[in-house]
Amino acid sequence: VQLVESGGGLVQAGGSLRLSCAASGSTFSINTMGWYRQAPGKQRELVATITSDGGSTNYADSVKGRFTITRDNLKNTMYLQMNKLKPEDTAVYYCNAKTWIWAMDYWGKGTLVTVSS
Repeated sequence: VQLVESGGGLVQAGGSLRLSCAASGSTFSINTMGWYRQAPGKQRELVATITSDGGSTNYADSVKGRFTITRDNLKNTMYLQMNKLKPEDTAVYYCNAKTWIWAMDYWGKGTLVTVSS
C-alpha cells in the first residue's frame, strides 16, 4: 500500500484547507484509515480516524467540530476538511492506513500545514 498526501500549505488563522490522501497498491487490504499530525518538537498525535465503510469516525478533542474526515473508496482517497484553523494546528499531517489482516500500518510522507496568526 502506498499513501500520498496533498493539500497542505500556508493559511491564516480562521481559514480552511482540505487534505487528501490517495492510496494505491493493495487497496483492497485497507481497513481503517486516519490522519495524524506532528508539530515541531512534539510527538505524533491522532487527529481523526474513519472505518472502512466510512460509517464511524473518531476525532481528537482538539479538532472536534472543526475537522471532518471522509473517504471515497471508489477513488481510494481519504480527505480531511479543516475549518477554523488555529496556529496550534500547524504540523506535518500524515495519512495512515491499517490492513484487515495483521493490522499492518502504512504511512504517507506527510504534508505540511502552517497556520499563521
